Amino acid sequence: MVSCKNIDRVMVVLFRELVDAIVVDVRAFGVEAAATLVEDFPTIPVFALSAFRPDDGRLIAECLDGGVRGLFVQGVDDEIVGEVLIANSASRMRRDALSSAPRILRLTETLQLDAWNEVLNGVGKSTTTSDIARKLGRTREYVSREFAAGGAPNLKRVIDLVRAAWAADLLQNPGYSVRTVSEILQFSSPSHLAGCSKRIAGVAAADLADLGPKGVLQRFRRGRTRSRL
Repeated sequence: MVSCKNIDRVMVVLFRELVDAIVVDVRAFGVEAAATLVEDFPTIPVFALSAFRPDDGRLIAECLDGGVRGLFVQGVDDEIVGEVLIANSASRMRRDALSSAPRILRLTETLQLDAWNEVLNGVGKSTTTSDIARKLGRTREYVSREFAAGGAPNLKRVIDLVRAAWAADLLQNPGYSVRTVSEILQFSSPSHLAGCSKRIAGVAAADLADLGPKGVLQRFRRGRTRSRL
């Protein structure tokens, strides 16, 4: 949770790291600020917060017309804000978009599923197979071998898949460029993201937005599942 005193600070955070949701105090920042964020970052849920009163019908209508995902009444909804944000977060929606991945990728064993969850948890970091193995308390060689058993893809390839899928989601936001997304997801450079996109989905990084996370998964399953360990 990051508290921002102005919209410029909000933009700094948006361009620096993965953001799951944005809550805007519409009395302090204005409904226009919330609407602009919705327009520029449509895959990141934006919520309006205020000490809404019974006579705030016009303000509430403006918030909803501006595309906010929901309203929080300050001082009333405080205890449920976190729960609502988690349930409607951008990362939850991305995970849901890849919910069929374990079945499609033939991930059935406990270690495979545990590794898959660690891959999802590690998006936004420069996660490696060694990192996953360390999380699971096993050696890199063991995890790499067991993960790819039964016709499943290589773990390294799956890490790239998830990063490409997240990039596809982020690039659906007009406010993000390929360069910004590469920095948020900790690719070493835009060309590194471009190479990952080509390997995983067979398209340029700029075209990932047209596929979205589900489209990236479908492209991946068509013969792009193997790589070196």
